Amino acid sequence: MKYVDEFRDGALAREIAGHIAREVDPSRRYVLMEFCGGHTHAIGRHGLAELLPDQVEMLHGPGCPVCVLPVGRLEQAVTLARRPGVTLCTFGDMVRVPGRGGESLLLAKAHGADVRVVYGPAEALRFARANPHREVVFFAIGFETTAPTTALAIQEASREGLTNFSVLCHHVLTPPAVGALLEDPSNRIGGIVGPGHVCTIVGTSPFDRFAREHGRPIVVSGFEPLDLLQSVRMLIRQMNEGRAEVENQYSRAVTREGNRNAQARVAEVFELREVFAFRGLGPVPASALRVRSPYAAWDAEHKLGVPDTDVADHPACACGEVLRGVRRPEQCRVFGTACTPDTPLGACMVSPEGACSAHYRYGRLRSAGSLVRRAGATP
Repeated sequence: MKYVDEFRDGALAREIAGHIAREVDPSRRYVLMEFCGGHTHAIGRHGLAELLPDQVEMLHGPGCPVCVLPVGRLEQAVTLARRPGVTLCTFGDMVRVPGRGGESLLLAKAHGADVRVVYGPAEALRFARANPHREVVFFAIGFETTAPTTALAIQEASREGLTNFSVLCHHVLTPPAVGALLEDPSNRIGGIVGPGHVCTIVGTSPFDRFAREHGRPIVVSGFEPLDLLQSVRMLIRQMNEGRAEVENQYSRAVTREGNRNAQARVAEVFELREVFAFRGLGPVPASALRVRSPYAAWDAEHKLGVPDTDVADHPACACGEVLRGVRRPEQCRVFGTACTPDTPLGACMVSPEGACSAHYRYGRLRSAGSLVRRAGATP
């Protein structure tokens, strides 16, 4: 299949890994962060970290929208779902995220709430049309990639006068999160593998100032094994040459300007929130979207009066530090014991794009085997 099989060629992957090994400076450490959770999943699934030389360290970033949403925002959705007459629609990942006291949308559903998993806002719209006696709320999360579809759903509901549909909007923005990461004094990031899907919408240009101001190279990458290995090689070349630029590896899907039509739709329906609190990063100015006042009738926060509450993560969960690259998943004291994909204590273990989930599924046994081999024993 074009653009899949040809980007998973094992011989080519080993060839690129060989080029990387020859180009690294043996006396230097290359600490790279893949921002997007889809990249984290691909690196784990395809064993790409094991192809890289010891001088290259990959950190997992906050590019999982399920993971970065703070517990207080989840609490809004749970509160709405419990209200009589409300049907809350959301993505499958979101229903299992634990909130206050371990409560989740899945548990709320088990206790009688009408919570439904949908593929997107269009499906929630169809349900609202078919059930005019229900107040249907779409719990919208995601980065710039999914925001245009939510904007279209709101505009369609407005045109139809569909008064029993609204959106609980928690779309967040990638460039401000990148800036917050690089401004964190604890960061060790030498270069960033930029989010390919986000950049199909926003383009590469919003990241220019972060590369320039912080002196860190950024390479926007696709999601197949050869994409990621090529992006790592491009970052290493920039670091070796003392450059800090935004480069586009994912040129088959991403342009500098992005999708202007999608950007226009988002701008028509949404405006910036003054501040939004990311899990792990804390309050980040102008980093999320809210519904503009002309569409207030389809804004669940405005229409249904949902307060924003500040709720702490589980005290044993290190998800926030994992999202900043300060800790690796296996360095959390409950990873793989009290916290597993079946019994998650934090959001990073729920979503397939979460760093802890990816490491649990693909990395922990391989890491243990690597330690044994390096010790000179047979695994």
